[in-house]
Amino acid sequence: MLRLTFLGTSGAMPTAARNLSGLSVRQGREHYLFDCGEGTQRQMIRYGTGFDVTAICFTHFHADHYIGAIGFVRTLSMLGRARPLDVYGPAPARRFLEELLLGGTDPMAFEIRIHEVNPGDAVRRDGATLLPWATTHRVTSVGWVLQEDARPGRFHPDRARQAGVPEGELWGELQRGRPVTLADGRVVHPGSIVDPPRRGRRVAVTGDTRPCPETAAAARGADLLVHECTFGDAEADRAVETTHSTAREAGRMAREAGVARLVLTHLSTRYDTVPGPLLEQAAEEYAGPVEVARDGLTIEMARAE
Repeated sequence: MLRLTFLGTSGAMPTAARNLSGLSVRQGREHYLFDCGEGTQRQMIRYGTGFDVTAICFTHFHADHYIGAIGFVRTLSMLGRARPLDVYGPAPARRFLEELLLGGTDPMAFEIRIHEVNPGDAVRRDGATLLPWATTHRVTSVGWVLQEDARPGRFHPDRARQAGVPEGELWGELQRGRPVTLADGRVVHPGSIVDPPRRGRRVAVTGDTRPCPETAAAARGADLLVHECTFGDAEADRAVETTHSTAREAGRMAREAGVARLVLTHLSTRYDTVPGPLLEQAAEEYAGPVEVARDGLTIEMARAE
């Protein structure tokens, strides 16, 4: 399973239709939150993502991206959670999150493990690696790549039988990529029985940023790029002033990175109910599938075969 649920798609201020930044990503046994704006836990209830989050990955520490974490972790504590929660973010994550999440008067029922990351750090998780990259914003900020582990290639039982490999333990060895020696002394190599490994899925999430070459490099060949698009063409100067991106710039990033799909999020309130211009402007730069996220949008990503 690789499922994305957009919990908040508004920039800076919530609206009646859009919550502040929050993205739920389920990948195998992991459940990640990328940012956790005000009201995120209510959105999780509304859209049925569940509270079994294994890690929160912050892109930066502007309030519209983190303030919801305070209530969320307290809710988890009241519900009796025992499993530790990993929390990742750029500097000053350790100092800031210790005060934000652990500074209350009531003790937490579970351990919160705070990890301060630098661009390029590889965070190993179950079945995937999280890779932060440096983005360009008014404060220290990162985007996040979720790179799923490659899966073994398809095993062909008919080829194994034709090679004289008896069914059972030796088949398992071939599936694990190890050559096997038969009773007659012949060595059978997995390359003749098992297809090459199948690549894992790759998702890139920018957080708040100006367009930058680091994003194009980090998202190179991604199956999905989630890119902020706070403004349209008419507010291009405002985007520069506030270190955000326009939809056109997001489309250009998607084209330069060669991604398979682009989703725009973090909309200014002026585009709350009329995101059409943003879609059109991004599509003029990027020929692939592109859409403007809405709260509750769920994307199921199939495995590459």
